[in-house]
Amino acid sequence: MMYRSFDAQSDFAQQTRSWGRMLNQVVSPWAGTPFREQANWWSAGARMMMRAGLTFARPDYGIHAVTVGNREVPVVEEAVAATPFATLLRFRKDIESPQPKVLVLAPLSGHFATLLRGTVRTLLADHDVYITDWHNARDVPVSEGVFGFDDYVDHVVRFLETMGEGSHLVAVCQPAVQALAATAVMAQSGNPAQPRSMTLMAGPVDCRISPTSVNALATSKPIEWFEKNLISTVSSRHRGAGRRVYPGYMQVAAFVSMNAGRHSQAHQDLFWHYMRGESDKARAIETFYDEYFAVLDLTAEFYLETVKTVFQDYTLARNALTHRGESIDMRAIQRTALMTVEGERDDICAVGQTMAAHDLCASLPAHMRSHHLQAGVGHYGVFSGRKWEGQTYPLVRNFIQSHA
Repeated sequence: MMYRSFDAQSDFAQQTRSWGRMLNQVVSPWAGTPFREQANWWSAGARMMMRAGLTFARPDYGIHAVTVGNREVPVVEEAVAATPFATLLRFRKDIESPQPKVLVLAPLSGHFATLLRGTVRTLLADHDVYITDWHNARDVPVSEGVFGFDDYVDHVVRFLETMGEGSHLVAVCQPAVQALAATAVMAQSGNPAQPRSMTLMAGPVDCRISPTSVNALATSKPIEWFEKNLISTVSSRHRGAGRRVYPGYMQVAAFVSMNAGRHSQAHQDLFWHYMRGESDKARAIETFYDEYFAVLDLTAEFYLETVKTVFQDYTLARNALTHRGESIDMRAIQRTALMTVEGERDDICAVGQTMAAHDLCASLPAHMRSHHLQAGVGHYGVFSGRKWEGQTYPLVRNFIQSHA
């Protein structure tokens, strides 16, 4: 019922966008007349209507070229491997000198992996970059089976094997947990494709440290409450009809509610930018929300297992994780160098939660460890924006190159 209700809301939002387009077409010819002020008001309102609702298709990465050294080289997206739930996507560059292979682990938390396009674009100058391009669960038929916590770990292992020996991991936010798990699984089995380095950025390794509002919410109810109130069944109009999911719109709504005032102000600013003809300022806000409001559903099993394992039972923090029924010991990681990165103002993953990985990976010597606390940034500033590009990234690049 919940999913069908949201489908109805989505239909209404689509109709609102259509009304907005028609209204904008009607008032646009008046822009150059004595009635231009009134026309600007109506046009700004119409353009706001045209942005109503969420979108459910993956946006484009839009990375067509990158500067390598002193020249610009084309970038081509290449699907290297695929499962029903994800594609291993490579951003291929035709250059003569080989670069370190990096697998970017994108979070599976309501947004598409394209949220990391800025991270990818920055990495591309010095690395051969791949990414876990997750599919929207509502588009995966039930016949394709389930996708849980262990399945994410299996995807990391499989994709690293596909990339070959000598690869590196960069895990952004939530998959810091799966990065550690996959690396430990590969270390315990002696898998030759285990990564040479692992960079964990703002990930919830130990949520007992300085709990945030996100952590408090996860522990405020038993897991049965989450299953009863937050899990829905995909309606018959979608390819994944009958699949139980945690709808992406619920996760985005939760993120928006954390900073409701800021998001409200951003949309007020957008209206006034439209009114004043400030195209560049308007486009900056549009670009952010085009991505932020593009959502994907998570399988119910992955969402519930993640909440319980990471945020309620602290299984990783206690070094008590299992994979396919077998115990995983983080101390088995001896060949993969570890770097952790945190943001001083992160209100989603607090300072100390990611750094805790160093205590777990107790077998690593000091020269294979590094930690960076980026001053003046929140959660997204850890992996995007000017400070990421100018201050954090050079350290990540040097760390990867020193262990290549």
